[in-house]
Amino acid sequence: MNDAELAAKIDHTVLGPETTLDDVTAVLDEADEYGMNACIPPCYVAEAAEHAPEVTLATVVGFPHGQNATSAKREEAVVAYEDGADELDMVLNVGRLKAGDDEAVREDIEEVVASVPVPVKVIIETALLSDEEKHRACEAAAEADAAFVKTSTGFADGGATVADVELMSEYLPVKASGGVGNYEQAKAMIDAGAERIGASSGVEIVEDFRENY
Repeated sequence: MNDAELAAKIDHTVLGPETTLDDVTAVLDEADEYGMNACIPPCYVAEAAEHAPEVTLATVVGFPHGQNATSAKREEAVVAYEDGADELDMVLNVGRLKAGDDEAVREDIEEVVASVPVPVKVIIETALLSDEEKHRACEAAAEADAAFVKTSTGFADGGATVADVELMSEYLPVKASGGVGNYEQAKAMIDAGAERIGASSGVEIVEDFRENY
């Protein structure tokens, strides 16, 4: 893997509650320079798509807790797509999953997937789930025709782990997100089966690779 191939696997991310448009354009400029994708808040998608049309642009749906009504998630997805998003990262309804209502979880995902013609990644928030729940979450995402499963929002304790990536990759391509800050950590996730890395440290990961590997 060369640095361009690594960069193409990274969703360079800025999703904090204080994120400004200037923060977003800085991330977009870095993503454009390094050949990364970008993941940004939905309120900035239209401006981001205009600012950096060459960057693959992801945004979030039902973020960060996933407890929005399905109709609201669906509308959010449609608006994001119409504003220029190339991919959507939606949060699974963890409470429904924990209550054993897997059908509602699947239908929630299915509605979002069916509403847009772009890939939908499902954030299952692994830090909040048992292994049995992780299997059920991934099964729901796969049955709903999601494109990826993603480990974390970054807003719960804990992030991506090798064990979780290995488990999730049995079902769908995996985006490992949360706590990946250097190339060694990114490589561990990729070796475990991750096809994408979500990180606010995208530049640091690529520069670490260039300097040390």
